[in-house]
Amino acid sequence: MKIVIAGAGEVGSHLAKMLNNETNEVTVIDERQDRLDALAAVTDVITVEGNPSTIGVLVQAGAQYADLFIAVNPSESQDVNIVSAMLAKKLGSKKVTARINNEEYLSYENKHLFTEMGIDLLFYPEKIAAGEIADLLKRTATTDSLEFARGKLQVVVFKLEEESELIGMNMAEFSAVAAAEGLKFRVVAISRNDETIIPKFDTKFKYHDLVFIISTREGMDMLMRYVGKENIEVKNLMILGGSPIGEMVAKQMSKQIDSIKLIEMNKEKCIDLSEKLPSNVMVVNGDGRNSDMLLEESIREYDAFIAVTNNSETNILACVAAKSLGVPRTIAEVENLEYIRLAESMGVDAVINKKLITAGRIFKFTLSSKVRFIKYMSGTKAEVLEYIVAPGSAITKSTLMEMNFPKNAIVGGVIRGSESFIAVGDTQIQAYDRVAVFALPEAVKEVDKFFK
Repeated sequence: MKIVIAGAGEVGSHLAKMLNNETNEVTVIDERQDRLDALAAVTDVITVEGNPSTIGVLVQAGAQYADLFIAVNPSESQDVNIVSAMLAKKLGSKKVTARINNEEYLSYENKHLFTEMGIDLLFYPEKIAAGEIADLLKRTATTDSLEFARGKLQVVVFKLEEESELIGMNMAEFSAVAAAEGLKFRVVAISRNDETIIPKFDTKFKYHDLVFIISTREGMDMLMRYVGKENIEVKNLMILGGSPIGEMVAKQMSKQIDSIKLIEMNKEKCIDLSEKLPSNVMVVNGDGRNSDMLLEESIREYDAFIAVTNNSETNILACVAAKSLGVPRTIAEVENLEYIRLAESMGVDAVINKKLITAGRIFKFTLSSKVRFIKYMSGTKAEVLEYIVAPGSAITKSTLMEMNFPKNAIVGGVIRGSESFIAVGDTQIQAYDRVAVFALPEAVKEVDKFFK
């Protein structure tokens, strides 16, 4: 597949590294040579210096032959993304997608307008991140979660603490527990010390493991008991950072929570936010990195603390401080991928990363048309994919145990009509089933072949 990426900022560079493999030819366009040089030093991609909204530059990059064109210029030049995507489509790119920073573009009427212009997908990473945070505030026991078919199947991530009954148990023993309870849940992966493990029967659970489990709706309460977790009802919320994510979370959660306090250092931004946000959101001008300031703002009375400033280190340390002051639930935006594991090891309950969220949306375009969506779960290198099974595809030819399914992937659950169930060895996948698959990156292309 020929892929052209316009923009070598953080998101564009991450996508280039992720998509650059033996089956893809990746070209990256950027006006800044230093960005291109930094990217070329760590990955084997073709680079083109120039403005991606210029026809000559697009032709030089081969946009006319591209299977996928991705416009992800940094936030200060979002209009360039719309123009370059439209031009790339007119030149011959088969699929085009563009990053935006204007929520107005995502309304139904406007999305239809952009589709008519030839743009296949618009994405607003900050809005997606805000939605993920809102979901995490509903499921406070998990570090990440994902629903299929409005919750009929759920992938949840738990960090094993001292109170968990799973510690010291192996997969065979836990599978026996699940079987005794009617097989309502199944472990699909374990993240441990920067390694993602697709577990075998003799794999043992250890303290501070991140455990990825697929469960039916009926199995969630029982599962929570085994992992030693319980959901906290968030009645009041403190947000550090008046960034677009902070603003959108405040707006969204103000419909569900009576008391929200947003702390922002910039006085002008505070004035602007106080005018735009609902009346039950209190905007405070101050330095939320200061523990004394947090105490003055009665942080101990809050059920959840979210740090979404533009600085990953600030967000991590603020959440650690909030946790030490007794806040039950903390969520940090961490854009430096190397810091994600650090944040989790320091006690941050959940981490949000815009690059990973965006990557999942884009990566879907490189797979077969049968994949509904893909998501990178925080704390792991693996991906969760949902497929609609095509009639006659390889996955329907035999039971799961009889087929040579990639060893670094696992079919977790199946939705068939109104029924949902956990997949096991003798499960026979049928046409039009919705199937949840957990896979390491090196296995995704092989998994995709089973559903074509």
